[in-house]
Amino acid sequence: MSTYVYGITAASHPTLPEGMGGVGDPAREVRVLTQGDLAAVVSDAPEGLRPKRRELLAHQNVLSEIGAGGCVLPMRFGSVAPDDESVTGVLAERADHYLERLRALDDRVEYNVKANHVEEAVLHHVMALNPEIRALAEANRQSGGGSYDDKIRLGEMVAEAVKAREAEDGAALENALRGIADAESVGPESTGWLANVSYLVKRETAEEFLAAVEQARSDMPHLEIRLNGPLPPYSFVEPGPAEPAGTAAGGTDTETR
Repeated sequence: MSTYVYGITAASHPTLPEGMGGVGDPAREVRVLTQGDLAAVVSDAPEGLRPKRRELLAHQNVLSEIGAGGCVLPMRFGSVAPDDESVTGVLAERADHYLERLRALDDRVEYNVKANHVEEAVLHHVMALNPEIRALAEANRQSGGGSYDDKIRLGEMVAEAVKAREAEDGAALENALRGIADAESVGPESTGWLANVSYLVKRETAEEFLAAVEQARSDMPHLEIRLNGPLPPYSFVEPGPAEPAGTAAGGTDTETR
């Protein structure tokens, strides 16, 4: 039977509660596979597993339970290996890497920050900062809306200015948060957000990071800034002893990332 992998820990990690359930309906019992100084928290993999809310929460709950006892390298939802031997084989093969990651991620969490423009607010910014756009818009207004070509030209100028502003605001937001985090991981550009960045933050500095996010919201009111976390550090762990099966990248939080 295939093996579902939740995460990797040190072999010395505290044991899990007896009879703890994971993904599947009925929930598959969670168990631990040990190899040298490492351990993998796994269960039997149910057939036809899909990223439904119940399953995502089950995966997250197992990781939360593991994380309460110490550092865990979280696998993304849907990580399935052919069998237990495949899992322990990869633990043995990549032991040095996983032990280094456990040390590097100890007592750290991930926060994901996304941002997009508030449409009316950014248009106001663009008009205020670009005299050429203001002049053309006023000329069009005075002429009863302007010619077809002038309308097209104005739309193109506004779109170009907004796109440039997206790049500027994305960089400004990243710079505002960068100094507080230990590391950052930039998400795919095709997500539709002008910024989509995950930050690795020490638990002891989490309040400082959250305050920096609030300050960014205050400083850039033309941005809609969304914060998700704290999360297990998904974005800072390389693929483990299983390949994700049919699920979107970005962790197991119930919000699409």
